[in-house]
Amino acid sequence: MAGLAPLRRNRPGVAAAAQGMDLFSPVQLGDLELANRVVMAPLTRMRSGAAGVPGDLVVEHYAQRAGLGLIITEGTYPSHESRSYPGQPGIVTDEQAAGWARVADAVHARGGRLFMQVMNGGRVSHTAITGTDRIVAPSAIAVPGEAHTPEGKLPYPVPHALTTEEAVAVKAEFVAAARRAVDAGLDGVELHAANGYLLHEFLAPDANTRTDVYGGSPQARARFVVEVVTEVAAEVGASRVGVRISPQHGVQGITEPDLDDVVATYGTLVDAIAPLGLAYLSVLHRDPAGELVQDLRRRFGGTFMVNTGFATPTEREEAVGYVAEDLADVVAVGRAVIANPDLVERWVGGYPENTPDASTFYGAGAKGYTDYPTLAQV
Repeated sequence: MAGLAPLRRNRPGVAAAAQGMDLFSPVQLGDLELANRVVMAPLTRMRSGAAGVPGDLVVEHYAQRAGLGLIITEGTYPSHESRSYPGQPGIVTDEQAAGWARVADAVHARGGRLFMQVMNGGRVSHTAITGTDRIVAPSAIAVPGEAHTPEGKLPYPVPHALTTEEAVAVKAEFVAAARRAVDAGLDGVELHAANGYLLHEFLAPDANTRTDVYGGSPQARARFVVEVVTEVAAEVGASRVGVRISPQHGVQGITEPDLDDVVATYGTLVDAIAPLGLAYLSVLHRDPAGELVQDLRRRFGGTFMVNTGFATPTEREEAVGYVAEDLADVVAVGRAVIANPDLVERWVGGYPENTPDASTFYGAGAKGYTDYPTLAQV
């Protein structure tokens, strides 16, 4: 397959077993030692109100899940025009930063670790959500479908195509957001370059038709993300920075059907950021054991996180297998963490799990957010 370097794969389980690795063993992530390898995936929950300020409910939600090796917060916007959802939290204002400081304090008080996912939604938004005059993207190409706004469902608008100078300003917003997050006491940040949002839009040829330094070839399309990662790492320290990507995920108007282009684009990206010494690389893909994902792991060479995405909930045996078979160092888990604040305890002991209620995933209130019972309560 063009562009894929030869894999150096051990027989399943041999390398991991030889090192005493399993899903519930400690692991180094940047400067942190995590108690286990189960990570809370970033999950859109929309509980931070119109002002985007994490309140008591959000503090409780994250604190309840401090037993996970690492919590990655929901996508948090670095500028008002980058907000994607009503109720999404931000890291723009002093009030928002103070709210996140309370979250960090509560998680740390229970022995947990916390990274903020910094997310510019790009064209996946609407001015009825942002309250700004525009939304932005690499190119003036609208997302198919409709946005859920405070005014109801509305067609996604054609975004403003960032000029080269404006793109530089957007990079600065990521850097400033990372600084605010770390200053608020979070252990680090995850840069969201997945799922069809702004950084992913720069990577994808069906969302990026630019003709400047940030568009055209796979190398040019990867350039913007490389620069964002590099500048954030320089600001807060590479060991406090993770990156999330989702090659071939096929959501929100991005399809990436050309495998050779995918390999060239993501290979360029990972080769460029690997020398920085980042905390981790997180890859969302339906086939974590496949050649594409494992090639990216080899290229990166550091702590590697996998997640199968929205379509397939990650179950215990699957997560155990990824580490036991030496396919990943840590595993990001979504829906099981939503429904089980004490998920690690349940998985270690093989106890039954609560079933997530999908009707409560998005919206306001404690129902389906902080009211799932723990083992002790049961």
